[in-house]
Amino acid sequence: MSDNPRITLYTAPTPNGFKVAVFLEELKNTYGFNYDVRPINVARGEQKEPWFIAINPNGRIPAIVDRVRNDFVVFETAAILIYLQQHYDTENKYGWDPKDHPDEYSEMLQWMFFAHGGVGPMQGQLNHFRNAASEVVPYALNRYLNEVKRLYGVLDLRLGQDRDYLAGTGRGMYSIADMNVLPWLRIREHSGLDNLDEWPNVKRWCENTLTRVAWEVAGNVGRVGGTASLYRVG
Repeated sequence: MSDNPRITLYTAPTPNGFKVAVFLEELKNTYGFNYDVRPINVARGEQKEPWFIAINPNGRIPAIVDRVRNDFVVFETAAILIYLQQHYDTENKYGWDPKDHPDEYSEMLQWMFFAHGGVGPMQGQLNHFRNAASEVVPYALNRYLNEVKRLYGVLDLRLGQDRDYLAGTGRGMYSIADMNVLPWLRIREHSGLDNLDEWPNVKRWCENTLTRVAWEVAGNVGRVGGTASLYRVG
């Protein structure tokens, strides 16, 4: 248990869980931010138990409870990242103030929503039909694989515009826009994508960003019981 934790994170080792864990680790490294983790054993359906449904009616991880702000609850990954950046990234090191930098803030939201509505759902479906479906469905496998590749191509196009990160002026700034999509790239081998050679700008982005200390720690947050080996990388 952390001393005087501000946030309790309910999570499991999945791409969506990694997104929030990595941002909390970045906040910890930057500001000394304390948080606690309550692992959710998704392998046995703990996220569907009544006590968790009371936190997140959708029965999905991750979710947070803000102990500082009257136990305020936030669910949905992108919403959690925006909330944490708004309230706890006091120097705007991982995002922008919408009043002071409205264009950069808008760019950040655009790329977050792109991932939230595109990369996540498409790669999630690819993972399901590749790793969990009871029968092989060639149409589904081809459809989702091709769509994931197309979306990776969109990221590659953006990063190929002399950029290091998705949002911000010039070469961009490492922000929650990057954190919101990189976990899917990080577990790409589970989706049947052995390398990123087809997308050299994305490959460079991953190589330069996923080596941060926060990513190594976040990859092990929330592992328990039946989820101990879920989405392990390396």
